[in-house]
Parts: sequence; C-alpha cells; structure tokens
Amino acid sequence: MKNINRWIIVGGTLMSMFALVTSCNDDFMDRYPTTSVTEEVFFNNITDLKTYTNSFYNTLSSPIADIGTDNLAHHNSGSAIDEMMRGGITPQNASVWSWSTLRGINFFLENYGRVKNASAEEVNHYVGIAKFFRARFYIEKVNMYNDVPWYGHTLNTADIEPLHKKQDSRALVVDSIMADLEFAAAHIKPDGHKSTVTKWAALAQLAQFALQEGTYRKYHTYLGLAASSKTFLERAVSASEKIINEGGFQISKAGGVDRAYRDLFISQNLQSNPETIMFIDYDKDLNMRRNTHTVLDYEWALSQTLMESYLMKDGTRFTNQPNYKTKNVNEVFANRDPRFEQTFMKPGFQSIDATTPHRLKPTLGGYNQIKFYPEVTEMISWEASYTDAFVFRYAEVLLIYAEAKAELGTLNSQADLDKSINQLRARVAMPPMILSEAMGAVDPILQQYYPNVKGNVGLILEVRRERRVELACEGQRYRDIFRWEVGERLADQQQGMYVKALGAMDVTGDGNPDIAILESAKDTGPIAGFTPEQLKNITLYYLKDANGNNNSIYLENGSNGHIMFTVARDNKKNFIKNKHYYYPIANSQMVLSGSNLVQTLGWEQ
Repeated sequence: MKNINRWIIVGGTLMSMFALVTSCNDDFMDRYPTTSVTEEVFFNNITDLKTYTNSFYNTLSSPIADIGTDNLAHHNSGSAIDEMMRGGITPQNASVWSWSTLRGINFFLENYGRVKNASAEEVNHYVGIAKFFRARFYIEKVNMYNDVPWYGHTLNTADIEPLHKKQDSRALVVDSIMADLEFAAAHIKPDGHKSTVTKWAALAQLAQFALQEGTYRKYHTYLGLAASSKTFLERAVSASEKIINEGGFQISKAGGVDRAYRDLFISQNLQSNPETIMFIDYDKDLNMRRNTHTVLDYEWALSQTLMESYLMKDGTRFTNQPNYKTKNVNEVFANRDPRFEQTFMKPGFQSIDATTPHRLKPTLGGYNQIKFYPEVTEMISWEASYTDAFVFRYAEVLLIYAEAKAELGTLNSQADLDKSINQLRARVAMPPMILSEAMGAVDPILQQYYPNVKGNVGLILEVRRERRVELACEGQRYRDIFRWEVGERLADQQQGMYVKALGAMDVTGDGNPDIAILESAKDTGPIAGFTPEQLKNITLYYLKDANGNNNSIYLENGSNGHIMFTVARDNKKNFIKNKHYYYPIANSQMVLSGSNLVQTLGWEQ
C-alpha cells in the first residue's frame, strides 16, 4: 500500500500509545491506562486522525483458498472447523477471545473530538473509517460466538465489571454493527485511493453483512429472528443497488474471455481495475509480499463437488451428462465455463518461468488450483509474490444484489438478472441466465445439496451456483455454508479426481504417462509395459507402503474411482447442529467472568 505505511513510525509517545492499544491478547489482561498527556498531545489535527486510522488497515487479510470447506478436496494442515467436528476443540482447550483491536478503535472514537480547526465533514470521514473497522471486528465476533458483549467505549484498569459483563444479544450487537456501517457509508468520502476505505467500500461491507445476516436469520430459525430477515435482505438490495447505479464500477473484461477472470487475481495494479472497490496493495519495492504460489499444490487441491458446479460452455449442466462421474482429469475440462480452467489447473498448464508442464499431486486429490497462482514466481522467500488482493470487488456486489432479491422473492424480472449475474457471465462469454428457465427447472443435485431452500427453489439454487463459481477460493464459502444453515456439507467426505484404473496415466495432456498410482510399494505390475528409461519420467504414488500400511489416499472402488482420503475415512467428521455453527468460550474465560458469561449456544454442556 503505497500511500499508507502499515508500520507507522512517528514519535515515541504515539508508538507507546499504540503498544498499549494493540499488544495484549486476552480479555482480562487487555487493559491499559490511558493518560491525558498522550491524548492531548496526539489528537490535535486531521493528520493525527489519518495517521491513527491508518493503523486499522493492518487487520485486513487476503484469503486465497476456502480452507475447511467443501470447495477443497483435502488440506494438509486441517482447519478449526475440522478439529471441532472431530471433537478436538472444546471449552477446555478453546482459544481465549481477544478485544485488543476493539480497544484501539474505541480509544480513537473517544478522543477524535479533541481535533481543532477541522470541519465536521473532514472529521466524520475518519470517524466513519473507525466505525467501519469496528463493525468488521464485531462481525467476526458474532460469526464465532453469536451473542457477545458490546463494548462501545474503552475499558480502563478500573473497569473490572464491564470487562466481565454478560453477553448482549445477537440482535443488539447486529443493530450496533449496522449503525456503524450506516454512519460509515454516509460520511466516508467517495473518492480516494482504492487501498483505503471509501464510501463505496463501506456500502459494500454494509451490503455483504446485510445479506449475511438476512439469510442467517431466515434459515437459522431456532434463533427466533426470522421475522426480521426481510429488513436485512432489503438493505442488502438497496446498498448494492446504490453501488451499481452510482459507483461507476464495471466488470473487468481486459484480456478477453480466456484471460479476464484469471487476470483479476494475479494483478500487480488493482488500483486501475474498474472492478476494484477496495484492495490490499502488495508491493515489491516495499517488500510487501504474500505466498500465493502455494495454491498450486503445496497443501491443498480443489474438490469434485466444486468441479461439478461449473456449467458447460453452452449453459447446460455438467451433471446432466450420464457419465459425468467417471470423466478423468483430462476429460472434465472439455467445453466448460471458461472460469473453470481459470480456477482449476488444466492438464498442460505451464508457468512462464517453467520448462515443463506442471504435474498434479494425486495425494492432494489432483484438482490443482491456479486461481491466485502468479505467472512469474520469485522464490526468494516464503512470501513469494506481490500481486494485489481484493477486499471488495464489484462482481460480489452484483451477486449480493441477485441473491438478496432471490431470497426476498423479488428477483422477478429478466432485467434484474441482466444487470447482475449476466454481467459476470458476459465476461467469459457464457450464455445469460434466463429467469424463466432458472425458475422452472430445478437441478435435482443442487436441491439435494441444499435441501432447506425457502422460496423459489430453482432460482435460488442457480444464484448459489453462480456465487460458488465466481467467488471460488476467495474465502467466502465457509460463511455461505453457515448462513444457509447447511453445515453438514462440511462433514462430507470430499473427493478428488476420477482414476479409471491403477497404473500409469497422463496428467499433462500430451498423451504420455506422467504419474502412476499403484496398489503397493512392492507392486510394479501395472507399469510392467514401460522401459526403465520411460519409468524415469513417471512419478510413482502408492495406496499402501512397503509394509502394507495405508498411505494418505485410496480409490473409491478399490482399484478405480475418485481419490479419497484416509484421514477422512478413519477419523470421520460429525457436524452437530446447532453447536458447530459457533465457537466455544474458553473455560478460563468463564472463570474470569465470575459466572457472568453464558457458554456459547450449543456448547452449554
């Protein structure tokens, strides 16, 4: 981020204050003495407000995968939700929640009024930024715990009782989040560098959260909040519609059908992209890098169910083909939505700085991810790329608009689809979604996958398909599964690519064998037809080691079928509704509260 120095280096007094604001990590110890000297010295002018709010940008992140969800076949290091479903996370060992980020924001909101010689418009711009980040902080807390205590002021050493207050209701906290976002959208300036919060970023956050909360209340009926879901969905529509009508953003088509989508995620200059609402500015010169090169096959690969979600190039369903389950990795790419091979690695893919095509790893499932993979990697450190990262992009706003209207039952004109989802399809020359067709023919596979849809089932399912495809690997899938109240999908045993038979196979598309999957490390029979020279070019993988023990993968039908994962078979996940939609409060936290806190919904016993 060129215009925001993430590591703010100013006077010692200010840095001491920042240390007090952000350093501690648990609820009881996250308390500091604020001094009148620090406050009076610092909060004097608009530059001070800008400098202070710049520190909030450090909380932004840039997901490059949907860890823990049905979009991944397997992930080597697991995830919190995986651990939870296998009983590995309990109140006894749960992480302690932290309020340090909130403390810094509230400190600002209590002291910005000291600024002199500045207009209310100038001041409220930075107040709006602080409230934007406070809303994001609380969105994460509500997502994790449902009910949480709302702290609207800075807690000092004397504030023992407020530190240990009982949780406020989800309804109260969400109303407070919405109030912060409404203020931000009303007061933050519309112009400015896209790596900073603008009015449009605030509206995008408002639309995103309103959709999330509206659908969450609609489908999580046990909360008793379903009657208010309509209000949130209507606000998601109006906020996204304002961005559509007044923001001046466009779907980026630079690079054409075969490049435009992929180029979004390997760009070194998202500031100039018409689709960018807000982004994180990684920069080589400032040594601000990230590790997007790891997506290809370092820890994970994509899933069979995600692969099946992509339509054919003519707009028909891939799953309509009678043999869709038995197509191998070379066959599934034929005549598909162009976003498919701009997300999944097509056989024959070769990095610009590579001399041979990349070979997939069946031990991860085989469906390699290339979305976010930089075309030229500089492997000089773990963080080996400096491509920019979206925080909000216009495509998501269009999806929010379409989904909110579909859930409300007001997506009833072709014009609504043409100004939203069909803009995304036009980028990759896919046929437009036709309202009457989406409403009329329900996909039985999607209906089984999302069995609790309320409203026009066919239309909602197709909107969800489009969202899954367009936003794949961008860190949205986990919250989507949760807000739609289909957490059981996270317990499914995910599959990788289909293997027609044990033995050697071509995975680069050139007709020559590249890898071989064999029954045992003792077994070379299935590749007996190859010479020693040919075998030098074949990477061998075994279902069992030389001692007969199972390795990490097996095949669905023994000697053929989809790649499956031993850990998923031997240590099955069990999603418990409504417990696993939330994270438990640590027992140590409960003790410190003096019995004021109530254990998270579903974790009471």
